[in-house]
Amino acid sequence: MRRRQLLALAAFAALSPAVAAASGGVEKKKTGGESYLPIQTLTAYTTRPGGSRRGVLTVDCGLDIPDAGLRERAELVLPRIRAAFVQVVQVYAGGLPGGAPPNPDFIALNLQRSADQVLGRKGARVLIGAVIVN
Repeated sequence: MRRRQLLALAAFAALSPAVAAASGGVEKKKTGGESYLPIQTLTAYTTRPGGSRRGVLTVDCGLDIPDAGLRERAELVLPRIRAAFVQVVQVYAGGLPGGAPPNPDFIALNLQRSADQVLGRKGARVLIGAVIVN
Protein backbone atom coordinates (compact mmCIF):
# COMPACT_ATOMS: atom_id res chain seq x y z
CA MET A 1 0.00 0.00 0.00
CA ARG A 2 2.78 2.42 0.89
CA ARG A 3 4.46 1.76 -2.44
CA ARG A 4 1.29 2.76 -4.34
CA GLN A 5 1.08 6.02 -2.43
CA LEU A 6 4.70 6.82 -3.26
CA LEU A 7 4.14 6.01 -6.94
CA ALA A 8 1.03 8.20 -7.02
CA LEU A 9 2.95 11.04 -5.35
CA ALA A 10 5.83 10.68 -7.83
CA ALA A 11 3.39 10.74 -10.77
CA PHE A 12 1.68 13.85 -9.39
CA ALA A 13 5.03 15.58 -8.89
CA ALA A 14 6.05 14.78 -12.47
CA LEU A 15 2.78 16.13 -13.86
CA SER A 16 2.68 19.36 -11.82
CA PRO A 17 5.18 21.36 -13.96
CA ALA A 18 3.47 20.23 -17.18
CA VAL A 19 0.05 21.26 -15.87
CA ALA A 20 1.39 24.61 -14.68
CA ALA A 21 3.04 25.31 -18.04
CA ALA A 22 -0.10 24.41 -19.99
CA SER A 23 -2.49 26.26 -17.70
CA GLY A 24 -1.57 29.80 -18.57
CA GLY A 25 1.90 30.40 -19.83
CA VAL A 26 1.86 33.74 -17.98
CA GLU A 27 4.66 34.03 -15.48
CA LYS A 28 3.51 35.50 -12.18
CA LYS A 29 5.71 37.68 -10.01
CA LYS A 30 6.84 35.95 -6.85
CA THR A 31 6.99 39.02 -4.60
CA GLY A 32 5.48 42.46 -4.34
CA GLY A 33 2.79 44.06 -6.44
CA GLU A 34 2.78 45.35 -9.97
CA SER A 35 4.98 48.32 -9.10
CA TYR A 36 7.65 46.26 -7.28
CA LEU A 37 10.90 45.36 -9.03
CA PRO A 38 12.99 42.83 -7.05
CA ILE A 39 16.78 43.09 -7.05
CA GLN A 40 18.95 40.00 -6.60
CA THR A 41 20.58 39.71 -3.18
CA LEU A 42 23.62 41.97 -2.80
CA THR A 43 26.68 40.62 -0.98
CA ALA A 44 30.09 41.99 -0.01
CA TYR A 45 33.00 40.91 2.17
CA THR A 46 33.56 42.50 5.56
CA THR A 47 35.74 41.69 8.57
CA ARG A 48 34.62 39.79 11.63
CA PRO A 49 35.46 40.79 15.20
CA GLY A 50 39.18 40.41 15.78
CA GLY A 51 39.90 41.02 12.08
CA SER A 52 41.28 37.54 11.47
CA ARG A 53 38.41 36.21 9.34
CA ARG A 54 36.12 37.51 6.66
CA GLY A 55 32.41 37.94 7.03
CA VAL A 56 29.69 38.58 4.48
CA LEU A 57 27.31 41.52 4.43
CA THR A 58 24.06 40.56 2.70
CA VAL A 59 21.39 43.07 1.64
CA ASP A 60 17.96 42.11 0.27
CA CYS A 61 16.23 44.97 -1.49
CA GLY A 62 13.94 45.99 -4.31
CA LEU A 63 12.47 49.04 -6.00
CA ASP A 64 8.90 50.32 -5.76
CA ILE A 65 8.17 52.26 -8.95
CA PRO A 66 4.54 53.41 -9.33
CA ASP A 67 5.23 55.22 -12.65
CA ALA A 68 4.88 52.66 -15.47
CA GLY A 69 7.26 54.49 -17.80
CA LEU A 70 9.98 54.73 -15.19
CA ARG A 71 9.44 51.09 -14.19
CA GLU A 72 9.90 50.04 -17.83
CA ARG A 73 13.14 52.03 -17.99
CA ALA A 74 14.30 50.48 -14.71
CA GLU A 75 13.67 46.98 -16.08
CA LEU A 76 15.82 47.84 -19.11
CA VAL A 77 18.73 49.17 -17.04
CA LEU A 78 18.39 46.66 -14.19
CA PRO A 79 21.96 45.34 -14.64
CA ARG A 80 23.29 48.91 -14.24
CA ILE A 81 21.15 49.47 -11.14
CA ARG A 82 22.37 46.21 -9.63
CA ALA A 83 26.01 47.09 -10.40
CA ALA A 84 25.59 50.48 -8.70
CA PHE A 85 23.95 48.82 -5.70
CA VAL A 86 26.74 46.23 -5.42
CA GLN A 87 29.31 49.02 -5.48
CA VAL A 88 27.51 50.86 -2.66
CA VAL A 89 27.34 47.69 -0.54
CA GLN A 90 30.99 46.79 -1.22
CA VAL A 91 32.24 50.25 -0.23
CA TYR A 92 30.10 50.22 2.91
CA ALA A 93 31.19 46.70 3.90
CA GLY A 94 34.84 47.54 3.30
CA GLY A 95 34.68 50.39 5.82
CA LEU A 96 32.55 48.57 8.40
CA PRO A 97 34.60 47.93 11.56
CA GLY A 98 34.79 44.30 12.67
CA GLY A 99 31.89 43.40 14.95
CA ALA A 100 29.97 46.63 14.32
CA PRO A 101 26.30 46.25 13.33
CA PRO A 102 25.38 47.57 9.89
CA ASN A 103 23.27 50.73 9.57
CA PRO A 104 20.31 49.90 7.27
CA ASP A 105 19.20 53.56 7.09
CA PHE A 106 22.60 54.65 5.77
CA ILE A 107 22.68 51.78 3.28
CA ALA A 108 19.14 52.58 2.07
CA LEU A 109 20.00 56.29 1.67
CA ASN A 110 23.03 55.49 -0.49
CA LEU A 111 21.12 52.89 -2.53
CA GLN A 112 18.40 55.51 -3.12
CA ARG A 113 20.98 58.01 -4.39
CA SER A 114 22.40 55.38 -6.75
CA ALA A 115 18.96 54.43 -8.07
CA ASP A 116 18.06 58.07 -8.75
CA GLN A 117 21.39 58.62 -10.48
CA VAL A 118 21.14 55.55 -12.73
CA LEU A 119 17.49 56.20 -13.64
CA GLY A 120 18.16 59.89 -14.26
CA ARG A 121 15.32 61.13 -12.05
CA LYS A 122 13.47 60.49 -8.83
CA GLY A 123 10.40 58.29 -8.67
CA ALA A 124 11.75 54.89 -7.63
CA ARG A 125 11.72 54.08 -3.93
CA VAL A 126 14.33 51.67 -2.54
CA LEU A 127 12.86 49.10 -0.16
CA ILE A 128 15.19 47.18 2.16
CA GLY A 129 14.14 43.67 3.18
CA ALA A 130 17.04 42.51 5.34
CA VAL A 131 20.60 43.48 6.17
CA ILE A 132 22.66 40.63 7.62
CA VAL A 133 26.31 40.28 8.61
CA ASN A 134 27.40 36.67 8.79
